[in-house]
Amino acid sequence: IEGGCNAVACTLGGLGLVARRYAHKIPFILKINHNQLLTYPNGARQTMFARVEQAWDMGCAAVGATIYFGSDDADREIEEVGEAFAAAHEMGMATILWCYLRNPAFAKDGVDHHTSADLTAQANHLGVTLSADIIKQKLPTLNGGYNFLPKYGKTHKKVYGELVSDHPVDYVRWQVANCYMGKIGLINSGGASAGESDLQEAVYTAVVNKRAGGTGLISGRKAFQKPMAEGIALLNAIQNVYLAKDVTIA
Repeated sequence: IEGGCNAVACTLGGLGLVARRYAHKIPFILKINHNQLLTYPNGARQTMFARVEQAWDMGCAAVGATIYFGSDDADREIEEVGEAFAAAHEMGMATILWCYLRNPAFAKDGVDHHTSADLTAQANHLGVTLSADIIKQKLPTLNGGYNFLPKYGKTHKKVYGELVSDHPVDYVRWQVANCYMGKIGLINSGGASAGESDLQEAVYTAVVNKRAGGTGLISGRKAFQKPMAEGIALLNAIQNVYLAKDVTIA
């Protein structure tokens, strides 16, 4: 509330503790699935920890979920999240999908295509196909994921140069284009906390997202792993980017 955010996303336990006091003061987004890291070896598997009905009962405005596209578990997650989103819409709640990539084959020889513009954009397209109202995606840092792997997926040579230049704004613009040409809002994630550079990185991500036609930024660890005053200052800096009239569509 003090940070001026327009929603908060958290797990069933976290929101459940404060729902009676805060659910109607700030919109709650119940994250209904997430990973657990006690199974050995750790794997990329999103597990349902909550039901859509529980989100409705505590007064949530929306539900959120993650799908690890590209993982061995993706088909199950797609089916479960699709059913959950349909139920949420029937109850009048919005849906937000974390469209993340997860496969060790995407990263090798010092190059990591988990943030490749072409692969993340395809994940976005699958997300809006599942009827997500908002897509959450990592900020792309490179392009060419499809060409990185032999005989993988489908792409087109125009994606590498003619439609998408090697510019950060164009990378995100391609993500927006794959959200039904921006009809479904794209928010980029702020990423993990890196310390002193957090403020600069958050503002940079917000500027790139806005210039590309995105609709916002979600900030977690960069803000909430800091003292209250520092976290609020970071959130306000992000908000100022979207309020600034001189930061426009590129």
